[in-house]
Amino acid sequence: MTRLFRHRQVLPRRMGSRGQPEESRAAILRAAAQEFAEHGIAGARTDAIAREARVNKALLYYYFKDKETLYGAVLDEAFSGLKNTVFRVLDSDLQPREKILSYAGAYFDFIAANQLYPRLMQREMMRARDGQSPHIDKVIKNYIQPIFVKVSEVIRTGTVDGEFRPVNPVHFVPSIVAMIIFYFSSAPMMKKIAGFNPLTPDRIAERRAAVLDFISAALFSPKKPRQGARP
Repeated sequence: MTRLFRHRQVLPRRMGSRGQPEESRAAILRAAAQEFAEHGIAGARTDAIAREARVNKALLYYYFKDKETLYGAVLDEAFSGLKNTVFRVLDSDLQPREKILSYAGAYFDFIAANQLYPRLMQREMMRARDGQSPHIDKVIKNYIQPIFVKVSEVIRTGTVDGEFRPVNPVHFVPSIVAMIIFYFSSAPMMKKIAGFNPLTPDRIAERRAAVLDFISAALFSPKKPRQGARP
């Protein structure tokens, strides 16, 4: 038995796992998000991604067969995180006013914590506009459209209940997103225009409050006075 055991072939550990497959994959996705946000998929270099993730290229291609597949995984990571975050609010039992503000706040906080994502989103929208994105249909079907449908339902419910002014969700929902995304994607330009860094914690908190105030002013109906109350 001892002799047989001594000569038994020991299979090598599966290449690329390093015993930490989830950690390695997550490191690659973080590094790839940075590289794609900075340079787009055309300008991104897998050498730079592997170096930043502190893995070799063989490991990168072990998880992702090519750069396009890696890019798609980065988009999935970004949009699934956003969807999971806002769905926790949209699936709650909050009333329409509180729910719409909580949704906008959750969306804002997610982007503030992941400031690469606005650039990734913009690059993907531009790529889709030029008909060059093999991922946009999946992104819309799995992430963007379900969020849009949920938020539109909140707006319609609030309108029927008299809580909201009549607005078209097709216009209002993208306006909420634009107020959030544009602030972060245009931060370098805003720094020159306003003369201060818009990405300090205090400025981000100020912007968050401004976004929620704008939504309230644009969407909420005036509260009707109670019967018998003095004007």
